[in-house]
Amino acid sequence: MNGKTLSAKRAKQILSAAQKTRVLVVGDVMLDQFIWGGVSRISPEAPVPVVDFSRESFMPGGAANVARNLVSLQTPAELFGAIGNDDAARKLLKLLGEQKIGCTGLVKNAARHTSIKTRIVAHQQQVVRVDRETRGPLDPKTTAKLLVEFKTKLARADAVIVGDYGKGVVTQPLLNEIKSLCRGRGVWLSLDPKPVHHLNLSNLSLITPNRKEAFELANLPDETKNKNPLADKNLMLVAERLLNELRPALLLITLGELGMLLCQRGQKPFHIPTVAQEVFDVSGAGDTVIASFTLAIAAGASPIEAAILSNHAAGIVVGKVGTATTTPEELVKSFNH
Repeated sequence: MNGKTLSAKRAKQILSAAQKTRVLVVGDVMLDQFIWGGVSRISPEAPVPVVDFSRESFMPGGAANVARNLVSLQTPAELFGAIGNDDAARKLLKLLGEQKIGCTGLVKNAARHTSIKTRIVAHQQQVVRVDRETRGPLDPKTTAKLLVEFKTKLARADAVIVGDYGKGVVTQPLLNEIKSLCRGRGVWLSLDPKPVHHLNLSNLSLITPNRKEAFELANLPDETKNKNPLADKNLMLVAERLLNELRPALLLITLGELGMLLCQRGQKPFHIPTVAQEVFDVSGAGDTVIASFTLAIAAGASPIEAAILSNHAAGIVVGKVGTATTTPEELVKSFNH
């Protein structure tokens, strides 16, 4: 892998080319609700903090947050998934419309709940999270509807991202069909895995597990943590096993404060140290990584350039509170530090 750096000028070129591409996002869409407040006392009823409500906000979450990250970086995105026929779905559609995210691929199914994750945040600290959702596999009829919509949009797409959050939309039949459609058209296919789901993840363009997910996918115990990922025996073994067994074109393992590891068959893994200055909130950082990496590839970046760009994007969003995104201006500026 040559060219192990990325200049602000090159980052700008990539982001500008990405605006002329189109990325489809398929997966579990959610509505993130944040209830913000302060704590000044403990409840007399139980040893829990009493949160004085100050405001609430809503954001698209899950696969919808991947689409939001793309659009925030000015890459056109279309979203495919399932929603219920409920208030959360209406809120989510309104937010997506405001953010110019294509929603014709969101199929309504009255038997399902639109996933809502409610986070109660006091003094920038998450106190508790409440999940309301349907987790059963998506029924064949709704899956077929989703695929019809997906096929029509794929003709004009440069890349596809599958966001599996284990809520039932990403089933094996859906994934098999997407793989075969993308392969037939030579379209790049990225996937953020959920190992508990036990899907066949072979032959994808890019898989982006975090450390814990990578070890689960490889079925190995995580016992050899090392400050230098390249000297981490089990991590190297995991990378090798996943490359050989799943045969992705690229494997990107995100390592939190240790940055990320880009792996390709037949090449030495490339470690990219983190650029995060301050970490406030890691929720949604994985969405930022897969979105920015994929848009960079769609725009003609090399794998290393895409990895460095996505590492910078993640470094920016973890410095913000809530499921955050970044802009092209912020991202280019981060290369001048």
